[in-house]
Amino acid sequence: MSYRKRFLVEPDQKFRLGSVDPSFKDRHESHLTAAGDLEHYHQKLGQLQTLLYAERKHAVLIILQALDAGGKDGTINHVFAAFNVQGASVTSFKQPTPLELAHDFLWRVHPHVPPKGWISIFNRSHYEDVLVTRVHKLIGKAAWMRRYELIRGFETSLSESGTAILKFFLHISKEEQLARFEKRLDDPARNWKISESDYSEHELWNDYIEAYEDALSATSMPHAPWYVIPSNHKWFRNLAVSQIVAETMEGLGMSMPEPTVDLADIRRKYHAAISEEIAEEQKKK
Repeated sequence: MSYRKRFLVEPDQKFRLGSVDPSFKDRHESHLTAAGDLEHYHQKLGQLQTLLYAERKHAVLIILQALDAGGKDGTINHVFAAFNVQGASVTSFKQPTPLELAHDFLWRVHPHVPPKGWISIFNRSHYEDVLVTRVHKLIGKAAWMRRYELIRGFETSLSESGTAILKFFLHISKEEQLARFEKRLDDPARNWKISESDYSEHELWNDYIEAYEDALSATSMPHAPWYVIPSNHKWFRNLAVSQIVAETMEGLGMSMPEPTVDLADIRRKYHAAISEEIAEEQKKK
């Protein structure tokens, strides 16, 4: 199954999160039956990043959004561990600082977009400024509608400069979120992740769902698509994201660049001479 087609938010259409079952897991019964596919895409992502880095004609921006406990950190840890850290970066966007609030909302984002040959992963993003700000009534409808326009323009500009943009909403159910909160409460290694705001934000679930539906509908574009990933099963989330990223990168038509030097000349001038030098040293021993 092509998850790029299955989970795409179609541009210019009203999208409802209720149309996606967060427990969907395709033909797989468990992580055991999906293990082979997961490993395949893990290897594929590493190979594609090598091409991206060598060719340096494209960049890749991956945006992860989710409600609390939706699995952004887990996706980064399990899916994007396939990438060499020398050509990839992760930026987490927290509550804006006073300096950031003194600028336009995109000011803090632009320095973190990827240069050609690079992959940048956003853990939360500029979309917080049409989600949290809306739900907590920090801005009105006119402001968030204008921000949709600015986001579309920003992402179009990135795309036109050679950046492939992939946006993922990791979709979990209300019950799954509470179950994950409970695990954090019961696991000493995860206690640090719990805060009172997790539960106060949970009470705003319906408001967040409405805000996400509007944002996804307004900003999914052919060159910057949104994908809604069923994420109750973490292993399936990892599989779907891996496949979509791999297929998108394959579609860039990348290839290894031609050498910038005369290889025969290099072999003749240097390689053969060094080999002879090593051979002479071995004889002396």
